[in-house]
Amino acid sequence: MLVLFTPLRMGLLLGGVLLGLMAGVIPGLGGIAALSLLLPFTFGMDPYSAMAILMGLAAAISHGDVIPAVLFGVPGTVGCAATVMDGYPMAKRGEAGRALGAAFSSSLIGGLIGAVILGVTIPIISPIVLFFRSPELLAICIFGMTLAASLSGNAPLKGILAALIGLLLSMIGEDLQTSTLRFTFDTLYLWSGMPIVPIALGIFAIPELCDIMINRRSIASGAKIDVMSGQWQGWKDSIVHWFLVVRTGALGAVCAMVPGIGAPVIDWIAYGHALKTEKGAAQTFGKGDVRGVIAAESSTNAREGGSLVTTIAFGVPGQPSMAILLGAFLIQGIVPGPDMLTKHLDLTYTIVWSLTIANVFGTLICFAFANQFARLATLRYTLLLPIVMTLVYVGAFEGQHSWGDIVALLVFGTIGWIMKRCGWPRPPLVLGFVLGKLIERYMFISVERYGWDWLTNWFVVLMFAVSILSIARPLLATRSQSLANLFKISFVLPKLSLRSIFATLVFGIFMVTLYLELQWPFEARLVPEMVSIFGIIFAVVLLASEVVRKPDAPPAPAAAFGITSSPQKISMDLDLGYAGLTERQIYLRAVGYFIWIYGVLLAAFLIGFVPALALSTLLFIRFHGSEAWFTAISVSTGLFAFLWVVFDRIVHQSWPASVIGDLFPVLRTVAPWF
Repeated sequence: MLVLFTPLRMGLLLGGVLLGLMAGVIPGLGGIAALSLLLPFTFGMDPYSAMAILMGLAAAISHGDVIPAVLFGVPGTVGCAATVMDGYPMAKRGEAGRALGAAFSSSLIGGLIGAVILGVTIPIISPIVLFFRSPELLAICIFGMTLAASLSGNAPLKGILAALIGLLLSMIGEDLQTSTLRFTFDTLYLWSGMPIVPIALGIFAIPELCDIMINRRSIASGAKIDVMSGQWQGWKDSIVHWFLVVRTGALGAVCAMVPGIGAPVIDWIAYGHALKTEKGAAQTFGKGDVRGVIAAESSTNAREGGSLVTTIAFGVPGQPSMAILLGAFLIQGIVPGPDMLTKHLDLTYTIVWSLTIANVFGTLICFAFANQFARLATLRYTLLLPIVMTLVYVGAFEGQHSWGDIVALLVFGTIGWIMKRCGWPRPPLVLGFVLGKLIERYMFISVERYGWDWLTNWFVVLMFAVSILSIARPLLATRSQSLANLFKISFVLPKLSLRSIFATLVFGIFMVTLYLELQWPFEARLVPEMVSIFGIIFAVVLLASEVVRKPDAPPAPAAAFGITSSPQKISMDLDLGYAGLTERQIYLRAVGYFIWIYGVLLAAFLIGFVPALALSTLLFIRFHGSEAWFTAISVSTGLFAFLWVVFDRIVHQSWPASVIGDLFPVLRTVAPWF
C-alpha cells in the first residue's frame, strides 16, 4: 500500500482524476476513448505509476458524467443515462445543487463499496465466476430485458415494443455465424453494426435540448438556486437512504463481475430495483425523486470495482473499458490471472487503493466546484443550447468517426422526441439495444454446446420464471378491477394523430423486418424473426386498444397494458413541461429546432465539421438569441479554440472530409478540419 503514497504517484493519480472528470463532462467521450488516449503515455512508467493514473481516470469519469446529465439532461456517458431521469427534473425546479450533492456522495459511497468488494472477493471469486456459463448468462440477459416493463411506468406495453425495436437495432450488421448482412441496405457504415454512443445521445440528449428550445428559457428558469445548502441536503439524502446506496452499490459491483453486463445496463438494473423496492417510487420516479439519482449513481461507480474482479483474476474484461486496462497490463509485462494473487499481490492492492483514493479525490473536487456547475442551469438558453449541442455533435462523432454517426444522432434524436411526445418510454430502447447482441450470442453458444438441455438448468428455469413474473406484474396490477368494468368498452373511430401515426409506423417496421428476415439463412434469422413476430403481436394489441375503449372513461382492458392517452402520465420519462404553449407553437418551434440541427449537418458537409459548429453557434446566438455581436463572436471563438486545442492539438482527431476540402486540397494541409 505504501508504494502508492509517494508524491509522484499521488500526483499522477490526481492528474488521472482531473482528466477523468473532463472526459466525463464531454458527452460521448467516455472511459474507452479516454483510457485509449492515456494508454500510450504509460510506456516507460513503472506498473504502480501506470495503474495510479489509469485508475484515477477510470474512477473519476463516473463523477464527471453526472454534471451534464443533471444540468442539461445529456448523459455524459451511456452509463449515466438513468441519472437523467430524476436529476434533470430536479435541476429544472432549482434543485441542481441537491441533485449533484446526492449524486457525488452516493457515487463516492458506491465507489468505496466497489473497492471493498474488489479487495474481498478477488481471492474467492474463481468458483463463482466459473459457474456462469452461456446458459446462465443468457438467462441473466433475458431477465435484464424484463426491466423494459419496469422502466416504462404505466405503459409497459409501449416499453416492451421499444425494447424490441432496440433488439432489432442491435442486430444490424454482419451476422457472425453466417456472415449474412442484416438490415445494412448496402450501406458500408452499417456493416459493423450501430454504435451505442450516437443512439444514446440521440435518444436522450436531442429531445431534451429540443424542449429547451421550445420553452425558450433556462433550465431552472424562475427557480432559486441554493447550491451550498442543496449540496449538503443531497449528502444528507444519501445518508438517510443509506440502505438504498448499499444495496444498489453492491448490485452494481456484482453485476459488473458478469462479463458482458456493461455500463449501459447496470445503472438501469439498479434504477429498476429501486423502483420496485422503494416506497412510493412508482409515483415519483422520473419526476425528480432524489432516490432515483442515488440508485443510479451508487451502482454506476461501484461497477468499476466489480468489473476489475474478473479482469484481474481471469483476464476477462467485465466491460469494454477494462479491455483497455488489459492493454496496460501487457505493456507492463503483467499477465492477469493467478499471478495477480500471488507474485503481483502488491500491484493488485495498489489498484484497490488507487480506486478508493480516486473516488475520494473526485468527490472532493466535484463538491468544491458544484457552485459553478449548478449555476449553469440558470444560464440563458441562447448561450447554453449551442454550446451543449456542439459537445453532443462531437461526442456522437466518437462512435465510428464517420458522417454516419452524425446522421444516426439526428435520426434517433428525431425518433426520441417523437417517442417522448407520444408517451413512449425511451430507456427500454437503449436497454434492448445493449442486451440484444449478448442475448443472440449466448443463445447460439448455448444451443451449439448443450443442445436444448440447457433449458432444464435450475438457474435458467428460475431466472425465466422471475422474468415472466416481472412482465406479468403490471398486468396483475389491475386485478382490483371488477370483471364488469373490464367489459365496459366501446368501439371508437381511430383519430389521425401523431400518436396513432407513430404506433402504425412501429407496426409497419416489424412487418418490413419480418419480410426481410425470411430471406436470410435460418441461423441468421432465428432471433430477429422471433423479435419481429412478438413485435407485430404487441403492436396489433396497441393499435386495437385505441379502438376498443372509451377515451373519456377509465381505461378498460387496455389499462392492463398501460396504455394511456396522455404522454404526461408516463412516469418513467422526463416531464414535457410545455406550460402555456399551444400545440401549434410546440410543433412550429420543434420544426425550427430540427431544421437548425440538420442544417448544421449540411453546413459541416459543405465547409467542414469544426467551422460549421463554430459558425452555427455564432448565427444562433446573434440572430435567434438576439445577443450582442461581441457576445456571439466571443462564445463562438472560444468554442472553436476549445475544439482546436483539445481535439486537434491534443487528441489529433481525424475530422471527416468536406466539399470545400475536396475542391481545394490546399485548405486541408493548412487546417485539417476542412
